[in-house]
Amino acid sequence: MQYRQFGKTDMKISELSFGTWAIGGAWGQTNDEEALNGLARAMDAGVNFFDTADVYGDGHSEELLAKATKGKEDKIYIATKFCRAGDIHDPATYSEESVTNYVENSLRRLQREQLDLIQIHCPPIEIIRDGAVFEVLDKLQQQGKIRHYGVSVETVEEGLLAMKNPNVAALQVIFNMFRQKPITELFPVAQEKNVGILARVPLASGLLTGKFSTNHEFEDDDHRKFNQNGEAFNVGETFAGLPFTKGVELSKQLEWIAEGRDNMTRAALKWILSHEAVSSVIPGFKTVKQVEDNLAAVNVPAFSDQELEKIRSFYKNEVHDHIRGPY
Repeated sequence: MQYRQFGKTDMKISELSFGTWAIGGAWGQTNDEEALNGLARAMDAGVNFFDTADVYGDGHSEELLAKATKGKEDKIYIATKFCRAGDIHDPATYSEESVTNYVENSLRRLQREQLDLIQIHCPPIEIIRDGAVFEVLDKLQQQGKIRHYGVSVETVEEGLLAMKNPNVAALQVIFNMFRQKPITELFPVAQEKNVGILARVPLASGLLTGKFSTNHEFEDDDHRKFNQNGEAFNVGETFAGLPFTKGVELSKQLEWIAEGRDNMTRAALKWILSHEAVSSVIPGFKTVKQVEDNLAAVNVPAFSDQELEKIRSFYKNEVHDHIRGPY
């Protein structure tokens, strides 16, 4: 496992880490024992960073991480998020009292005395523009409840605005072969300001594994069914904003990336790691097998300049115009 400096923080994190939305809920059936085994396998392989949120399974993924990392609190970094358990448009959700409550609840579930990183969980742009929440986070940082803070964003514009606050240490962004806008518009500024980048939805909700056909049926409690068109939250969080049928069709055109790299999953993750602005890529998982498959991405061959150009052109000519929602 290789480690990358996480922006201006005091942390070096595994370049391949894991998100825990899927083991918390909203990705179909889950199994806690399998989830804990997956977390253990990841840590055995050198993963030292996990991303979660207070709303993943109503705190369940935080509780699973507490179990998995017990006795390793000083070696394993955890990033969590807040605000979506409340009304994200109400300024009161970002008040000192409210944010303190979110932080203390996450600390209790994670069984920790300090949060390594807390992120505002995809707030509306007006909240970022107002900036009052950053003053609250500064105060919690001074109190020692959080080490660092950042913002999980939906759009490049939100990311650029968030980075105007000098104490924002990290951004979490949707970034994958189907969603390349951050490369030119966000990453250069993040590098200049020394802000860490976490790449989420790296496999476009599974499209970039190449395993789906257009007639695939998702479980009712899987967001890939109930949010296919942005019914529950931002459409970009599901299939990177692509209509499912179109996404399957486009994924077939990318099957060539697997040549010499075992499979599409590993190739898609490796492509993300080819961008030096990225601190870590955070795929999700539900099984030990998925953890192992993702871990193998760090060792597959890098992409050549010609391949990278082919992927750039593919995005520009075939993908870009089909992405829905602001990004």
